[in-house]
Amino acid sequence: MPDLAVVTTADRPDLADERSAALLAVWPEFVLHDQVNDRLMDRVTSAWPRYDVTILDAGQVVAGGWAIPLRWDGTVPGLPDGYDGALITGVSGLEQDVAPDTLCVMAAAVRHGRQGGGLGGRILAALQARATGGGLTRMIAPVRPVLKARYPLTSMASYARWTRADGTHLDPWIRTHQRLGATILGPAPRSMVVTGTVAEWENWAQMAFPETGRYVVPGALDPVDIDVDQDIGRYEETSLWMRHL
Repeated sequence: MPDLAVVTTADRPDLADERSAALLAVWPEFVLHDQVNDRLMDRVTSAWPRYDVTILDAGQVVAGGWAIPLRWDGTVPGLPDGYDGALITGVSGLEQDVAPDTLCVMAAAVRHGRQGGGLGGRILAALQARATGGGLTRMIAPVRPVLKARYPLTSMASYARWTRADGTHLDPWIRTHQRLGATILGPAPRSMVVTGTVAEWENWAQMAFPETGRYVVPGALDPVDIDVDQDIGRYEETSLWMRHL
């Protein structure tokens, strides 16, 4: 891939609109309505542009990922509460002047039409290089396995044990992390919590919710709870903590 270039938002703030258009499209719509993310993202963007990485192919955005520095004691019980918890921990640490020692990879995405070519691994490697270059001794990630949405009724603990005949993990995104040396630490329940009205959820999921109950929603790793009488839908997504350093 001779034309690939790795840049950060600190280097190329002008790529923000192109990056958003190319990469946000790969996520289910409801993922983009996490209230913790909405509340803290401006703070993250302004504080850590050097950990916001984009891969360009002949000048076109083809992949991207971002991470935040935080402090972690290195134990499984000491892990943040998944994606939302990591955001809160990182921003709180910044505001309280707590010295970080860990880089937490929050997300990585590859443009439609470019998936399966190793770009996700390039993003992870680029972020790991920035972690070590910045003096951070650990790197972790609340991983969102790409095939888990096919098995929303299966617990993440069970899914984390699924392997192929050759002994590698069933899920290609987990395999990508493992090829780079990452190990599985365990599930992160309520990693991301998304709430909205029934109408909002019908719009996000492009399906009807005619009565109260638990629903399997396309792209969701876990079922969505809908309460028609209270006019609310609630989704608690479980991710999988993995450690690189």
